[in-house]
Amino acid sequence: MREDDHIRLWHMLDAAREILIFSEGKSRQDLDTNRMLALAIVKSIEIIGEAASKVTQETRSAFIGLPWPGIIATRNRLIHTYYDIDLDRVWDTIQVDLPQLVKALEKVTKSNS
Repeated sequence: MREDDHIRLWHMLDAAREILIFSEGKSRQDLDTNRMLALAIVKSIEIIGEAASKVTQETRSAFIGLPWPGIIATRNRLIHTYYDIDLDRVWDTIQVDLPQLVKALEKVTKSNS
């Protein structure tokens, strides 16, 4: 794996872990009432998608278990709908998608350390 891909995978993992830390002990309603929390989480999701978009096709093909198109599409939706973000979908991402993504990225980065 190229070194820059390895770094980007770590960036994705770090951002995903940060989201889980930011959201620990929080509820969906906190995204409505805590603007700083919502912005931090959205920005971190954008970082995950941006890093994923820069990972080479070769590396993406090697790790087909990761939902590359969905990760990148989520980033694109957040960037382009910046004032019309569906916080319900963001919360679902935190609760459902991110724990799985963290596990997958931990496996990938561990095997390529």
